[in-house]
Amino acid sequence: MSDAVQAAEDGALDPSTRHPWGEPFAKVGAWLKEAEASEPNDPNAMALATVGPDGMPSVRMVLLKDFNEQGFVFYTNFESKKGTQILGSRKAALVLHWKSLRRQIRVEGEVEVVSDQEADDYYHSRPRSSQLGAWASIQSRPMQNRFDLEKRVALFTAKHPIGTVPRPPHWSGFRIKPVYIEFWEDRPFRLHDRLIYRPAPGAAPGTAWVTEKLYP
Repeated sequence: MSDAVQAAEDGALDPSTRHPWGEPFAKVGAWLKEAEASEPNDPNAMALATVGPDGMPSVRMVLLKDFNEQGFVFYTNFESKKGTQILGSRKAALVLHWKSLRRQIRVEGEVEVVSDQEADDYYHSRPRSSQLGAWASIQSRPMQNRFDLEKRVALFTAKHPIGTVPRPPHWSGFRIKPVYIEFWEDRPFRLHDRLIYRPAPGAAPGTAWVTEKLYP
């Protein structure tokens, strides 16, 4: 643990104190690693919040597939409700919550589309049935019955019986580039720890964060 993070856990930090850009991501990685040992299912599950053109918020669970100093990555059908909302606003928020550890991480940020190479690499790492499912599911559209979906799965299975299944043009990944990261940890009597990171004002983009402690 860095001196800055240790100081943050010991008490309030001077808001002008700057920290290396990678510091909060190292903490995310450490917490995820602990969660992998304690969470029975999907330690990388996260609640993803978006907003529609009418201003109505929408939230659902998705899986975090990658993260680094550039941001947090997940994949989806761009024609789905979350896909169209993100493409319309280019903003999103997420929460990673681990009940077994009594911890959560909140992230807010701007959103960009991952590169075609990133999307292709991840898509082709998935099971073949999942690749075909990305073609078969007209995500977020009304469906008469389960048989309609099964027919579409059969249709695309017949269309791609062998060889590489190409990635659908409407299926790719989003990267949430954080402007706010909050680490929350349970403490007795609901006196929880809350440590936030924001990009340092005046610093070159992607170089430094400032931290601040919040009342629980």
